[in-house]
Amino acid sequence: MNKLHLITVLLCAGLMAGCTIKHPIAKDYPQYLSNNKGEVLLPKSTLEADYEIAAGTETHRYEFRAATVGYAHLWIVEFGHMLDATLKSDDVQMSFGKLTKVNGSQQNPGLLRFNLENYEFKDHMAHVTLNISLEQNGKTVLNKTYHAKGKSQGGKMFFGGPFAMKNATQQSTKFAIDEILRDFINDSKAVAVAGL
Repeated sequence: MNKLHLITVLLCAGLMAGCTIKHPIAKDYPQYLSNNKGEVLLPKSTLEADYEIAAGTETHRYEFRAATVGYAHLWIVEFGHMLDATLKSDDVQMSFGKLTKVNGSQQNPGLLRFNLENYEFKDHMAHVTLNISLEQNGKTVLNKTYHAKGKSQGGKMFFGGPFAMKNATQQSTKFAIDEILRDFINDSKAVAVAGL
């Protein structure tokens, strides 16, 4: 009986590995942002800054499977691409005085650096830990690590299955990024008021 059980487990594992369906979450994330434009209002800031995303964040890749949608599906999150698309989105651009990705030399007096410390999709939601530092005229005026959880997507995952999973991951990740940006903008405004 133990031998039969082992053969069954190995057969199932082999089938699962051989039939993996890969779903890159970032691939159509800009379209997701476009379709959901205006749904989140971030605080307004007069901050003018360039931004750069740490190399490890740019190349970040997180893979997971979810029992609620079937283990044959492999979900691939490239957080750096999603963060960059979010920062370039109209909703985020309207929240800053000016926000531009560093392209060679710095164009604005401020410089934002984004460094992902952790990303997980567990308990039906994204968990993001992101360090953001702000330099003004070469001096670091704010350096803080933010943590946010995206909205739980359990119902969508359970009832929508693999068809809804990509949207669930995009939505939960976007919610976490928005929460972090909201906290950061408020912190940067407090720093500006303090005159640091």
